[in-house]
Amino acid sequence: MIRKICMAILIILTAIVQCLLFQVFEIASIKPNLLLIVTVSFGLMRGRKSGLLTGFFSGLVLDVMFPGQIGLQALIYMWIGYFAGYGYRIFYDDDIKTPLMMVTIGEICYGLYMWVCTFLVRGRVNLGFYLTRIILPETLYTIIMTIIIYRPLHALNRLISRTDKRSIDSLV
Repeated sequence: MIRKICMAILIILTAIVQCLLFQVFEIASIKPNLLLIVTVSFGLMRGRKSGLLTGFFSGLVLDVMFPGQIGLQALIYMWIGYFAGYGYRIFYDDDIKTPLMMVTIGEICYGLYMWVCTFLVRGRVNLGFYLTRIILPETLYTIIMTIIIYRPLHALNRLISRTDKRSIDSLV
């Protein structure tokens, strides 16, 4: 129960920071995708189911904050979290290369998905422009933020795991 409450608070706070605070740190109107970092990180640290649920609720929070098509971002975050959870078995706690690789793949998939759902549907087919002006810069910015944010997320995961273990042990 504590884990669910902590994850809900983390997702909401991350969404607020991503949408409000990082408007100040925009570079050429590009912001890092902090919720994608959280989704991939918890998918890697906890497995497919946790990645799927974290991704779904992260995307749903963004869908609610930015009205439009409800479920559009929830779907892509859910898939990214689920596929990041496949790395759970090969994931080592101290290795940051796996999260960086998964965030890079997730960010590129997210960018292509958003291009298809928002631009290609409207007949704007210029993928090269969208790739060089939005997808790749946002991917680079998100990778840099992953290097900064991943360690605190990992420490939070260990803290939540210890708290869950203590609460289960107290019930026995």
